[in-house]
Amino acid sequence: MIQEPKTSNIAREASLNAGIPISVPSHTISQACISANQAITAGAEKILSGQADIVVAGGCETFSDVPIRYSRPIRQRLLQLPKASKKGFLGVLGLLKGLGLKDFAPEAPAIANYTTGEVMGSSSDRLAMKFNVSRRDQDEFCVMSHTRAAKAHAEGLYVDEIIPVDANATENGIKGDTTLEKISKLGPAFIKPHGTHTAANSSYLTDGASACLLMSEEKALELGYTPKAYIRAWTYVAVDPFDELLLGPTFATNKV
Repeated sequence: MIQEPKTSNIAREASLNAGIPISVPSHTISQACISANQAITAGAEKILSGQADIVVAGGCETFSDVPIRYSRPIRQRLLQLPKASKKGFLGVLGLLKGLGLKDFAPEAPAIANYTTGEVMGSSSDRLAMKFNVSRRDQDEFCVMSHTRAAKAHAEGLYVDEIIPVDANATENGIKGDTTLEKISKLGPAFIKPHGTHTAANSSYLTDGASACLLMSEEKALELGYTPKAYIRAWTYVAVDPFDELLLGPTFATNKV
């Protein structure tokens, strides 16, 4: 099923459309990049506390069709539209009073951090400088990632992992013919002119979703399942959004 990103509780809609009984509660967690991890460990905590026997947890991302808002003055007048409509055409026309051309410009969704106003690419660029991760290191890793992903698809390693969408089970964004020579010609995408992050070696904006089935080992064996993985430990940390925004996984891993 393909839907516009209108709902604020995508988990409930996914549950209903997956055929899970309507009596099963579901809720959505929003914690930026780590939302799916939070959903999984929250599910594990429910099982450990006896609040649930079986949990389906996952995450999704949509960048091909994101909500675009009107400016605040336009939104305020749209809220007044039902009342103004009762006064006829002149009432509706009166809502335009005080608006300028700039008010009609749509507001593109921001991928910047709310507190710092900085996009993740800039934060990552500064961390690369701090830890002496060179442009060549990043480009070589980029080429390795693309070629390995292309090879994995070609060898059928994802056949049992990816559910086809519109009969297509290939991840988008993979460029198996990528070479170091090609991407080394690209300029910096964020911090200019000295940044090392480019359109090639930076994270790709895409759509995707995944889910996993959680239960205790006893419940899994009772139902005839063979566990694929065990959750041993987890933790979450808070970091300085100005200087350490992308180091959360590092600190959390060390803590675990």
